Amino acid sequence: MAQTSGRGRKLRGLLALLMPYRLRLAGMFVALVAGTAAALAPAPLAQRAIDDGILAKDTGTLTVIVVIFVVSAFIVWVATYVQTYLTGWVGQRALQDLRIAMFRHLQTQPVAFYERRPAGVLISRMTNDVEALNQLVTDSVVTLFTASLTLIGSVVILITFDLELALLTFLVFPVLAVGSFVFRLASADAFKRTRETIGAITGYLQESLSGIRVVRSFAQEDRQRARFDELNEQNLQANMKTVYLNASYFPAVEFVSALATVGVLLYGGFQVLDGDVTVGVLVGFIAALNGFFDPIGQLSQVYTTYQSGMAALDKIFELLDTEPTMTEKPDAVDLPRPLRGEIRFDAVSFEYAGSDGDTKLALADIDLVIPPGQTVALVGATGAGKSTFAKLVARFYDPTRGRVTVDGLDLRDVRAHSLRSQMGIVPQEGFLFSGTLRDNIGFGRPEATRADVEAAAAAVGADFIARLPEGLDTEVGERGVQLSAGQRQLVAFARALIADPRILILDEATANVDLHSETRIEDGLKRLLAGRTAIVIAHRLSTIRQAGRIVVLDGGRIVEQGTHDELMDAEGAYWRLYRDWAQQAAA
Repeated sequence: MAQTSGRGRKLRGLLALLMPYRLRLAGMFVALVAGTAAALAPAPLAQRAIDDGILAKDTGTLTVIVVIFVVSAFIVWVATYVQTYLTGWVGQRALQDLRIAMFRHLQTQPVAFYERRPAGVLISRMTNDVEALNQLVTDSVVTLFTASLTLIGSVVILITFDLELALLTFLVFPVLAVGSFVFRLASADAFKRTRETIGAITGYLQESLSGIRVVRSFAQEDRQRARFDELNEQNLQANMKTVYLNASYFPAVEFVSALATVGVLLYGGFQVLDGDVTVGVLVGFIAALNGFFDPIGQLSQVYTTYQSGMAALDKIFELLDTEPTMTEKPDAVDLPRPLRGEIRFDAVSFEYAGSDGDTKLALADIDLVIPPGQTVALVGATGAGKSTFAKLVARFYDPTRGRVTVDGLDLRDVRAHSLRSQMGIVPQEGFLFSGTLRDNIGFGRPEATRADVEAAAAAVGADFIARLPEGLDTEVGERGVQLSAGQRQLVAFARALIADPRILILDEATANVDLHSETRIEDGLKRLLAGRTAIVIAHRLSTIRQAGRIVVLDGGRIVEQGTHDELMDAEGAYWRLYRDWAQQAAA
């Protein structure tokens, strides 16, 4: 029963999505009521046709009843068309709004949110779960109201025909109620499990396809297939549980309905023979039984879709209820434009939760001032805290203690857009979007002209573009697969340059560029860094010798800082790193 808790709030949230279209919703309900009322007419009309027309041999009455029957059928046709169209119209737009709300909510989440959640699972929330909700909104809602109104109308008609026969029919209610309650409890967890397993499959599929080159490189296709088969089997078992529940419940409803119909035929037949009930009433009553039992079966089937939709809604609201751990203050201000570019770390420490639940210290008591326009290189062993330092400057994280300021303003007090719109970041692996080279280079500055894009590409030495048949209009493919790693990185440099950032972060930006390419882009890098505050992270120490200052990190602490020559003369931590690097380069 725990799986059904809180659904009232979620249904209210779903209703809020439908409210902008309330006029069309009202029209849909009017059509639904009219169509349902007209669909209930055949049973009473059949009774009147038999008793007042056929048995009484009154052709006039029979003709009038036939005409009314035709009119009711026409009303059902028109009302069903209107109701189906409006339901689809409202449902699709409400789900479109939901997808937009989910995407915008994802855009507000910090980087740490995505580090803890597989991309495939988030994709499943946006696709599989919304599609399950689509069936609930567009199909089940109509069936729910139609079946409910039909059931209520049928009860009234049955009582009007014959109270004793109606009471005999209603004896099945306790049996159906108990069965429905048991089915509800059993199916809630089953349908939740199906949403979880399909999310796991989507996540694993996304990860496997993204890493297909690694899989092929290590000949691990069999292992990947085995894991996928395992996840697929879990999904199969979860779905088979719902199949078993459906196969047990729905035939039982049909069986109970058949028993009730047999009872009505026996009891009603004896009443007809005794003259207590007319033939028309018995025929009409049996005809109305379809309007009584069919809605019960439909409502039971709706509950199956309802459970699946509610399980999907649970997952969607679980996502929407996840509040961003980093938010802008209501009184946040914009950084001045343009920035001077001074960066200051005041007693900054940063901790994060490890996979084992323990708190890990990434940076400890960092005090550092980077003057405007200075290039600072961060060096140190893997895990020393270099990338964490850069992420704090970009405000991908907030410090656990202390503060990070830009031009004297605490980054927690400024609007993120005013910071990042004046910041360029070139990561170790230059991520490219599907589209053309021009689209990717101009990503951070959509209004850039073709001449601007060409100038940025030329400035960083991306002369390979000119040798491509379609030049800047070349499609790079998903994640830039049509380009080499070095070419992708050159495009990332050009993308940073064209945005004209005041603060630049290069996080192992030349790691994937060969020595020849690195030499060619040195002049471009000088132009890229000129007049900008820059933070350069590199293991390849040849790229940072000209930095205005080199900061050596070890265990999250600053152990040395100075120019290349000063640190080499000191023969400390930097000297040892440079010696080891030089030996590896020589080898």
